Amino acid sequence: MAQAHVLMGAAEAAPAPLVRKIGVHDLTEALSQGWDDFTAMPSHAIFLCVIYPVVGIVLAQLTLGYAVLPFLFPIAAGFALIGPVAALGLYELSRRREQGLDTDAVHALDVLRSPSIGAIAGLAFLLTAIFVIWLGTADAIYVAHFGYAMPASISEFVDNVLFTPQGWSMIVIGNAIGFLFAAAALILGAISFPLLLDRDVGAAVALMTSIRLCLANPGTMALWGLIVAVLLAAGSLPLFVGLAVVMPVLGHATWHLYRRAIDAHNSPPAEFRPPADHHRSAADFPSSLFR
Repeated sequence: MAQAHVLMGAAEAAPAPLVRKIGVHDLTEALSQGWDDFTAMPSHAIFLCVIYPVVGIVLAQLTLGYAVLPFLFPIAAGFALIGPVAALGLYELSRRREQGLDTDAVHALDVLRSPSIGAIAGLAFLLTAIFVIWLGTADAIYVAHFGYAMPASISEFVDNVLFTPQGWSMIVIGNAIGFLFAAAALILGAISFPLLLDRDVGAAVALMTSIRLCLANPGTMALWGLIVAVLLAAGSLPLFVGLAVVMPVLGHATWHLYRRAIDAHNSPPAEFRPPADHHRSAADFPSSLFR
């Protein structure tokens, strides 16, 4: 039963969420609303995304040893693959602000009390697996062009990549394959997580709805993917510090894009479980428990 709920949600026979046609105006409006959420809840957004600048600084330190230098770009590009997972708390804050609820930072953790948490965890594992496979693929591409030896310096690495036939070949092949990974992550995760937070539909329905959205709006969703990629690249340049702004804006914007693209009101709502109360008195329990 638990596995069935993870896949199909609360009501297996419920009609599939309705996918709307969206255009460039919807993307710009979603970004505008995302920025509005960010300016209204800046401390929350920075709190949720502080791990990204920290990871960037750690990676920069590791690069001083040059061992992970070839993987710095694949890791930065891979943020787009796991971005929907990292933005879960941001979706929840946007959802609460939309409903006029308290948006204190602690409520970002309310996703753990969602009835869809099993499905959310399953999809998070799927995107993380895609990210890991991407890193393995990037490693294989580098080894195929330059062997197992690591560069002795940053200048040597830059010279190998930018000024040799092997380097240009690696750039073309790596970006082509990376595009396929990014496209797969976009199609599977475009609105899956916001839908699961909003409606108890299960992982299978969330994935299929995200796929149907991309098939119904291929040009618009391709443009959305390009916008996400460009903004993430811009945020990654100054030691990833810019992601402390880019990530929350995109996270909030994704929630509003979901609202514009999907009508899921015919699906069972995701009614969050109340937090556990650890301060109950004996009077709160049935008297039969004390007999």
